[in-house]
Amino acid sequence: MDWLGNDFPFSENSLHGKVAIVCGASKGIGAATAKILAKCGAKVIAVSRNPNSLVSELKGDNHEAVSLDLENTDAIRDFASKVDLCHILINNAAGPPGGPLIDNQVEDFEAPFKRHLHASHVLVQSLAPKMEAENYGRIVNIISTSVREPIPNIGLSNTLRGAMASWAKSLSRELHPSITINNVLPGFTDTDRLGSLAASINQRTGKSIEEVHDSWMSQVPIGRLIDPLETGAAIAYLCLPISGGIRGVSLAVDGGRLRSI
Repeated sequence: MDWLGNDFPFSENSLHGKVAIVCGASKGIGAATAKILAKCGAKVIAVSRNPNSLVSELKGDNHEAVSLDLENTDAIRDFASKVDLCHILINNAAGPPGGPLIDNQVEDFEAPFKRHLHASHVLVQSLAPKMEAENYGRIVNIISTSVREPIPNIGLSNTLRGAMASWAKSLSRELHPSITINNVLPGFTDTDRLGSLAASINQRTGKSIEEVHDSWMSQVPIGRLIDPLETGAAIAYLCLPISGGIRGVSLAVDGGRLRSI
């Protein structure tokens, strides 16, 4: 499917007038989401540690790139305080290194929790009142299928993602009726992150990258990696006005890999 061309699945005016902050927008699912939201008519504020040429690739000319370290809580508060309008917030950040959970020291939890849970919480605290004033808010957290079925050898990530899911579900009962919060759970997606995990498994077990990939695909009924734009399309749907009845859910975009209901 030509996700950004003739087969674009949404109206190009469906988010006209809306402002979307997309964290982790420099590559992967974050970049794909930014592209789809821009094509839907939203103004995108692309947030990443190292802004690249993404903004020049977005449809429209009113987008912004912001350099922000999501592990710097003070910088996040400062950024959010300067945002005039925000209707959509995409919480997304790079995952922690792989490996058995038992090998992690307590200190290993600090940076990942700061850039995921802490950063997301500060952004929601700061931006929810602005969404409420506009009577429109959509918050989507990009986490992982591990919130339902922990994935072997990424124990720290499993722990973090579970915390994010519980945090979001709690907020879904507290936020103003005009603001929804949901999670998207990517499966095996064609991103740099998946490549680094495959390399980590290769180094730890001696399995070839091809063997690792084949092992993953044997678990996925569709038999292929997910395109980041497919995940971005699911995220974009949760940002549309028509999605207002969807609140506090965790939506897997995993090609059917999860065995749980």
